Amino acid sequence: MLAVLSPGQGSQKPGFLTPWLDLTGSEARLRWWSALAGVDLVHLGTKADAEEIKDTARTQPLLVAAALLAAEHLPMYDVAVTAGHSVGELGAAALAGVLPAEAAITLAGVRGREMAAACALEPTGMAAVLGGDPDEVLAAIEAHGLYPANRNGAGQVVAAGAVAGLEKLAAEPPAKTRVIQLQVAGAFHTPYMAPAEAALAGVAAGITAADPARILLSNLDGSAVNHGREMVQRLVRQVTAPVRWDLCMRTLADLGVTGVIELPPAGTLAGLVKRELKASAAPEIVTLNTPDDLPAARDLIARHSGLRGHEPVIQFRVVVSPAAGTFEPAAELAEGADLRTGQVIGHIATRQGPVEVTAHDSGLLTEWLAHHDDPVAPGQPLARIGGQH
Repeated sequence: MLAVLSPGQGSQKPGFLTPWLDLTGSEARLRWWSALAGVDLVHLGTKADAEEIKDTARTQPLLVAAALLAAEHLPMYDVAVTAGHSVGELGAAALAGVLPAEAAITLAGVRGREMAAACALEPTGMAAVLGGDPDEVLAAIEAHGLYPANRNGAGQVVAAGAVAGLEKLAAEPPAKTRVIQLQVAGAFHTPYMAPAEAALAGVAAGITAADPARILLSNLDGSAVNHGREMVQRLVRQVTAPVRWDLCMRTLADLGVTGVIELPPAGTLAGLVKRELKASAAPEIVTLNTPDDLPAARDLIARHSGLRGHEPVIQFRVVVSPAAGTFEPAAELAEGADLRTGQVIGHIATRQGPVEVTAHDSGLLTEWLAHHDDPVAPGQPLARIGGQH
């Protein structure tokens, strides 16, 4: 099984899009997306220096555009899983079929502008806490009035909040940790971003979202999201909610992902996956940074998709598990039953309580793919509705 990952803010490098503009149609596509995003993506990806592309309002649409531009040159129909880190989730949602590319770029432009504006309201920032006991690290972050904005796995938690609190954390770090101040505009993924979340929600409400055509993981809790409208709501909520990339990587392991491609600017997520999954069966990884990396990426897809060039087996009419736990199908439903969109067909018993499983299409319950008390992983197929398209 193969996953394609879309990186987030901080991964950008000056000139990283320059080689992609040699591909036919790439510059025109970026100019069209620039009109939607409200920034010059061609300039930002080729001529702009590090300081200019560090600006949140510019960086976010640039990263989403880069991921989508590169993915156009991959056989995405053979990819089973997509996920993105922070703003990278917009790219992942587009690649999963939830959003048109134009909607993802437009939302990235709004998100970047509004988060930059929220950062200007009061002095806030972020710091990476490396190493230490995870519980002690989280306790120290809370004790200083800060928030765990990113939990990236591999011994890395990013604290965010008021500058004074970050300075105290750096002065009194938890045992066996290093605290590194990050060069960012403010406290992303915390309540400080509430004005940006509200602004993004107002725009996102007008989007018509489709249900994902492949497994799409959410930063909110690492679960697979079945419904397009729910994913849009999660994308909005993520502006103030912590990024749980650690849980996304756990789901990649639970799914048995054997191959990973990170879209440009690649390297950060690949490194986290490599460190986090080294104890289990480590996936084969390709970092896609220039068109010269495309042959290796296409070869990885051919060898790890398991689909032999045909349409993916995970389609709109297969209901997948939203969480890890044990499956309890609805007692009154038998194969052959008529289902309506949104109908509850069972639930997943998790440590945090039951999570509903709903049909995201109407039709016949053709086949149960999991049964009473079966242990299931996020993204695992549970039922087939009306056969395959």
